[in-house]
Amino acid sequence: MTRIGLLSDTHGMLDERVFEHFANCDEIWHAGDIGSLEVINKLQEFKPLRAVWGNIDSYELRTLWPQHNRFMCEGVKVWLTHIGGYPGKYDSLVRPAIYQQPPKLFVCGHSHILKVQFDKTLQLLYINPGAAGKYGFHKVQTLIRFEIDGVAIQNLEVIELAKKSVDSIQK
Repeated sequence: MTRIGLLSDTHGMLDERVFEHFANCDEIWHAGDIGSLEVINKLQEFKPLRAVWGNIDSYELRTLWPQHNRFMCEGVKVWLTHIGGYPGKYDSLVRPAIYQQPPKLFVCGHSHILKVQFDKTLQLLYINPGAAGKYGFHKVQTLIRFEIDGVAIQNLEVIELAKKSVDSIQK
């Protein structure tokens, strides 16, 4: 069994509570818009990390991480990316590949909208963990924790870090 801590859209700000919530995780996955090398370094020092770059990430982060990360976790084919759309409205950059070779788990960020949905057409689980950072229009900073046990994706938990102030929502 692999326990995963999932986050996205930190935008250079890593809430220290991430370490508390991901303490029992085996891996951390970051779905892009990392925002700084400091965020990556802190996460890598804490746990093994899988990540992708997002549209706000610097050239330096783009040289360290791929845009799309397809891998196996236990018996589950995973596709981690930043801009992916969602079931029924996948982004044009992923649409051909997701229909030709769908993963069992498709993870993306970008929208700042927490969403977990089963795509009946492609028989995959879609997860967007929302945004863990303070910048953007989202009202609550969120993370997700879940487990992969063989081919089972299970025990998914949504973690709300904090409600944001009006000032940070408008930035």
